[in-house]
Amino acid sequence: MTLLAEEIVEEWLNRQGYFTIRGIKIGVHEIDLLALRITEQGVECRHIEVQSSVNPVSYFSPLPKLIQKSTGRSAMSTKERSVDELKLGIQEWIDKKYYLKSKVQLRNKLYPADWTFELVIHKIKHPEELLMLIDAGIRVHFLKDIVNELKNTKMMIKSASGASLVDLVLLDIDE
Repeated sequence: MTLLAEEIVEEWLNRQGYFTIRGIKIGVHEIDLLALRITEQGVECRHIEVQSSVNPVSYFSPLPKLIQKSTGRSAMSTKERSVDELKLGIQEWIDKKYYLKSKVQLRNKLYPADWTFELVIHKIKHPEELLMLIDAGIRVHFLKDIVNELKNTKMMIKSASGASLVDLVLLDIDE
């Protein structure tokens, strides 16, 4: 489902005039979306990760590696976590998704500027994790809001490569 969500997010960005690259492989790591748009103020650069679980059963972020080693708990353990465990897990996730050296180098080669770090999410079991992401400077979007914007907002570009999927998602079954 995440690949479909990525395609919807890419269509949303394209309709706003962003040039995008989706699914960039860097060794065993990946960048979901990079988006650039030229404006009168300069170039807007966005690094966007997409998570689209329909029925989340665990925490968004993995259990911190140090705690996994010391307790034997698995990375996606559903056992209740302390605030410190949550904070450390969120920071490890942010470091892996946005600050990995190879990802920073690639972004700088594409366009050496300040990039925004963003997350598109569908549902989350533990909303306190979202607050921690926001506190860490990650801009959070909800997939339902993006779909609503595609449905209800006139955008710069009428459609792009993901238009067929978006049309299907926006299909009004009552008609």
